[in-house]
Amino acid sequence: MVFSSPIFIFGFLPIMLALYYIAPRWMKNIILLAGSLFFYAWGEVFYVLIMLVSILSNYVFGLLISTPSRSLLKAHTVASSLDAEVQSSSRVGNLLKDLETDLKLRRKVSLFFGVAVNIGLFTTFKYANFITDNINVVLGLVQIHPIDLNPIHLPLGISFFSFQAISYLVDVYRHETPAQKNIFNLALYISLFPQLIAGPIVRYHDIANQITGRKNTVDLTASGIQRFIFGLAKKMLIANPVGEVTDQIFALPPGDLSVSVSWLGIVCYTLQIYFDFSGYSDMAIGLGRMFGFKFLENFNYPYISQSIQEFWRRWHISLSSWFRDYLYIPLGGSRVPPMRIYMNLLIVFLLCGFWHGASWNFMVWGFVHGLFLVVERAGLAHLLEKTWRPLRHGYALLVVMLAWVLFRADTLSLALQYFSAMFGVGDSAELYSSMRMFLNNEARIALLAGVFLATPVYGFLKDSINTLLSKKGPAVVWYTLAPKIILLSGLVFISVMKISASTYNPFIYFRF
Repeated sequence: MVFSSPIFIFGFLPIMLALYYIAPRWMKNIILLAGSLFFYAWGEVFYVLIMLVSILSNYVFGLLISTPSRSLLKAHTVASSLDAEVQSSSRVGNLLKDLETDLKLRRKVSLFFGVAVNIGLFTTFKYANFITDNINVVLGLVQIHPIDLNPIHLPLGISFFSFQAISYLVDVYRHETPAQKNIFNLALYISLFPQLIAGPIVRYHDIANQITGRKNTVDLTASGIQRFIFGLAKKMLIANPVGEVTDQIFALPPGDLSVSVSWLGIVCYTLQIYFDFSGYSDMAIGLGRMFGFKFLENFNYPYISQSIQEFWRRWHISLSSWFRDYLYIPLGGSRVPPMRIYMNLLIVFLLCGFWHGASWNFMVWGFVHGLFLVVERAGLAHLLEKTWRPLRHGYALLVVMLAWVLFRADTLSLALQYFSAMFGVGDSAELYSSMRMFLNNEARIALLAGVFLATPVYGFLKDSINTLLSKKGPAVVWYTLAPKIILLSGLVFISVMKISASTYNPFIYFRF
């Protein structure tokens, strides 16, 4: 069940909202938790057990990490209550030091095993077949019988909720948040359905207080509905039409494509992945607001970036900040010598690529981004600052688009062949040389709308008009509601018609 499916929009969501709003305050979290587990179990009946294992294990390890801290605090409190002569004795001091060392070790061990369980869960389900296939290649070279492993189904969203659980344990270890003693509250955090299967990755300390003390207001709910509608329109009216063009072009032999058609394919994919992913994030943020939660933003017009560094400050912000805080900084971050910094960047983005899918394509995609970040940090960034802005923008967009070929192609060999088609390298039959073969009227409109809305021009115009009208008094502002209601109603109507009439509605995060 995905956000853009009829069963969600016309069934699950209205029922959840009705039950949530009529329930007394003490029941709201129970309804949300039950609904979230049902939402996950709808498509993952057996694998909801994986979710329950994650909840239980992280609850236990969170308490184990937290308990030594409380014990140490009590020990110091008792020691401070002793008279000065006793406090100064070396025996008491040594006992306190030994206790402190022992309890710190227990916390580290608990954190290690807690993180290991989370990594073990999604590694087993996400990478077991990939690892086995690559081992079998090596075994085949030395003529050893290959390992026989049946395909393992990937539970939806396992990378997202595993990363959220890891951030919870690390934050408890760092004393950035207290351990959650109520298992149902922690279960709600891990399984909360708006951000469960496609992000954004929500940190526990960002919504800890909201789990127990959020308030539902009319303004928050209204903004949530509006955000959900915009996200749904992004998905159905832009991402899906250009996605159909992408799929048609990438399904063809690259050697049969002309330069123009191959570039059309990657332009369409560049827009598809942005509007699909940001659309789902918008829907998740909107759903969160309907239930009283305020999630952080996940995208900020990444395609206007003028460097790869800036791109990663704007693209999938929750993931890039997660890798920064829980991997890059612990590796030493930018506080180490330059060569170590470069190595840290490459490690982080290799793992970032691998996080996206069990394929060498994703690792190479991550390596490409890491390599350009290294080059920019090594001096290219200073050169770019002196370059004409359109050239900086063109550089960043070109790198991102070329890297998307690796992300979209099924294998490395197909990606290399597609690159050849894009640059006219080698022999090409060019059986598919006209872009008009792939662009119908709907795709053309979606392509133009996507290019326009990928920039902040619309937001700038809207904010400017609202600022201008607000200066003329509250009475005038009311007149802006009518166009907004008409726009939202139109987007809902067209999106629903598209959902009803189209059989093309891909969920591109099944690999995540």
